[in-house]
Amino acid sequence: MTIKISAGRSGDRFEHGVGMSWWDRKPEERAQWVLDPLVGVGPLRFGMDSDEVKAALGGVDNGGGQVSADGEFWVPYGDLGVTGIYKQGMLLVAVAINALDGPLVRLGDVELIGRVPSEVRSDIHELACREGVSVRLNWSGDPEIAAWGVSMGTAQEWQMSPERELQRQDAVITSALLVGPELAEDPYAAVPVIHWQDVREQEKSNGTWPVTDDHDRPLWEWTPLKSVGPLRFGMSPLEVSAALDGEAPAGRQGQFAHWWLGKSWPWTLAEERFERAGVSAHYWYQEGVPVLGAVDLHGRTGPQVVYAGIRLVGMTPSSVNAALFQHIETHELGLIFGLDGDIGLYDFNMYSRVTRAGDSLVSAARFCAADWEEQG
Repeated sequence: MTIKISAGRSGDRFEHGVGMSWWDRKPEERAQWVLDPLVGVGPLRFGMDSDEVKAALGGVDNGGGQVSADGEFWVPYGDLGVTGIYKQGMLLVAVAINALDGPLVRLGDVELIGRVPSEVRSDIHELACREGVSVRLNWSGDPEIAAWGVSMGTAQEWQMSPERELQRQDAVITSALLVGPELAEDPYAAVPVIHWQDVREQEKSNGTWPVTDDHDRPLWEWTPLKSVGPLRFGMSPLEVSAALDGEAPAGRQGQFAHWWLGKSWPWTLAEERFERAGVSAHYWYQEGVPVLGAVDLHGRTGPQVVYAGIRLVGMTPSSVNAALFQHIETHELGLIFGLDGDIGLYDFNMYSRVTRAGDSLVSAARFCAADWEEQG
């Protein structure tokens, strides 16, 4: 059996900035921090410069953050599960806490990190009611409280088995973005946060995550390395839209060739999201124009693909993984690992992925052209 670890951006492994030391970290070994709303969290205070942050964190080495032309930047402190987000002047304006290995942050009597999202949401609403502050939903459908500078998020849960094997669970747990007063009204619209995680073109959630019944999904055929459903690798964006019954993309993502130098460089299309069809199209550039290189079938709403009797989309991720592992071992096929923990078929360049459905996850799938390099 061939095993391949796919290439990609280091910051995309499991969640933004998460390190690998959490594998052996016991819950009692995680730092215990208290949030002082709009002032700071744990030993960190908003307005500190990067040297003061490093000193407050015990001189920890950072994970090599990135700096933009306008002076905003972010720095992952990987061993601590913390990312510092800075504005011009190297001043701290936000702190992101990882779900898997970040400090266990407490706000009043509410533990914010590493818990079941619906339970944290209930606790936050109860605390907000007692203190007379309002709670809204952020882009991911999780609680956001401007009065406290808190915007909640999630990451997929992982656990180490007794056999010392890392296993993806069928659930998500809570993370958080904590900000100072100047970002509190709309954290994810603030330029420093956009450089860390740009969600402006992501699908927005209303706080519910309905999953289409399997019998209501169209069944698509997959020809490995060539096509999935009506979409053929090498199509132009216009041809993709036409193949999807003329649906216009609900969101488009791309980048400037050298974004840290500003917007004087050409913008290149990377992804289009089609909500009615339940798919996303990923593009690469050949002869200077974007062509289709990979297709995502969304877990909650996307078409179904059946491979070797395995239903790949909208199922329990652990069951899909188990079936794929069994198939790969039985037929001595190549196994591929993506940086988000996805597994798939090496020879066919296919990945089994996951999509959030409330507190849980459902399976999704990515199908790629022959030379497509997976980027997380």
